[in-house]
Amino acid sequence: MDHWWNRNILEPGKLPLLLALVSFVLSFLVTRIITRMIRAGKGPFGNVKAGDLHIHHVVPGIILTIIGGFGAVAAGRHSFGSLVSAVLFGLGAGLVLDEFALILHLDDVYWSEAGRKSVEIVVLTAALVALVLGGFLPFGVDELTTEERHSRVFVVMNTATNFFFALIALAKGKPRMALFGIVVPGVAMFGAIRLARPGSPWWKLFYRNRPKARSKGGLRAYRHDRRWSKPRRKVQELLGGRFDAEPGRGSVVDPDPAPGPDHMPERRR
Repeated sequence: MDHWWNRNILEPGKLPLLLALVSFVLSFLVTRIITRMIRAGKGPFGNVKAGDLHIHHVVPGIILTIIGGFGAVAAGRHSFGSLVSAVLFGLGAGLVLDEFALILHLDDVYWSEAGRKSVEIVVLTAALVALVLGGFLPFGVDELTTEERHSRVFVVMNTATNFFFALIALAKGKPRMALFGIVVPGVAMFGAIRLARPGSPWWKLFYRNRPKARSKGGLRAYRHDRRWSKPRRKVQELLGGRFDAEPGRGSVVDPDPAPGPDHMPERRR
């Protein structure tokens, strides 16, 4: 265990990243526990107010993120200051991303359907950081041999190819695959060769005169959303608490809705 710790964490200088990830996850979990207690009217906690002004926890989150970010830049890589800055940055990032939906909609949608986006972005961020901590590098650079890494041609070609696949996956309406594909190139390639989702830029540009592709893609998206919407909701509510059944102001009915009638296959209309 000590050998693994020294080889994979201490020697590569990943201890600050590990501390930032742990503090990020703990910050999100503790914040969600407190906000759920406040919502239920339990415990000693309450909303922070300055007069009539409700101060959301994204505000101290931004302050901690700024302090931690600048502290990490100023501190040495292996110094004690870099470790403290990493913890502050992780705490702040957890507070900020917990209210990602509020920032996105510029509205207090914390407990509405739209608020589920905050939970989703936190899970995605934690997963990506964990992959980087485990040795994955953006655009598959970790897959190159030592000799190939010394060649700029190989590095540029590998990066450009993986970025191209991630861009196509994003254009096909698959942002999660594109995001993970930046770190794990095979995911982006899989998303790039699959049919586009209804309403995506790729769908509008290339499927305009392809009724079979539209029909097949619409049916596939419909089945996918039907299969995974409930499990995704259960995980989101397990982590973030139960969201309102009635959509709040500025919210949407479903973060990943199934295709509507215009996107359903013609034979199913």
